[in-house]
Amino acid sequence: MEDTPQWVLGEILHDGAEARTIAGIWLGTDAVMKIRRPKGYRHPSLDNSLTKRRLFAEARILVHLSKSGISIPELLDFDEKTATLVMTRLSGAPLFDILRDSKNQERITQLMYSTGEEIRKLHSSGVSHGDLTTHNLLCNESDTIQIIDFGLGRLAPEIEALGQDLQVLSECLSASHPSHENAMEHVIEGYRKGNENGPDKNEIIARFEEIRGRVRYHG
Repeated sequence: MEDTPQWVLGEILHDGAEARTIAGIWLGTDAVMKIRRPKGYRHPSLDNSLTKRRLFAEARILVHLSKSGISIPELLDFDEKTATLVMTRLSGAPLFDILRDSKNQERITQLMYSTGEEIRKLHSSGVSHGDLTTHNLLCNESDTIQIIDFGLGRLAPEIEALGQDLQVLSECLSASHPSHENAMEHVIEGYRKGNENGPDKNEIIARFEEIRGRVRYHG
C-alpha cells in the first residue's frame, strides 16, 4: 500500500501581499497552509529576518491561545525554512458575508455582541490581533465567533494596540457594512460584559475612543 501523502493540495483561499493561504488536507485533517511572501523591496537578509520574526510570532500566538477557550485554528506544522504554517481549517463563514447577506437584525445584533466578547477574551489572554476585520472573523453553524489570521498579532501588547484592534474593526464596519449602523455599539457592549481578567477593559475602550477621535480629527 502506498503511503498517504502528508499534504494534499486544495484551492487557493487568499493570495495577498503578505502571504498565500491554501486549503488542503494535512495527514487526513482539513487544513490551511499559509506561506509568507518575500518582499522584493527589502534587502534579502533583512527580509529573511523579518519574515522569520513574524512567522515565529504567529506560531507562538496560536500555541499561547490554544487553551484559552477562544475558537482559533490549531497549529499543525511549522517550517522556518519555507516560512510556512499549517493550521486546522475552521468551518465558519466570514462575518463579512453574513453581515452583507443576512436580513435577520436580531441575529446580527447577537453576533456583534458575541464578537465583542471574543475580542475581550483575546485581549484578556494577552494578545492583540492587528488586523481585526470582518474577513478575519468567522461564524460557524452554531453562531460561534472564530478568529483567524494572527500574522500581525502581538503577545503582551500595549494598551494602544488593544484599542487599535477595536478601531480597525470599527473602521471596517463603517466602510464595508454601513447598513448596520449600530454594529460597533453592540461589539463594545459585548466587550464590556466579557472576561474580567487581563488589562482593564474600560481603559482599552477609552483608548479606542481616543484613537477614533484622533482619526476623525486628522480625517
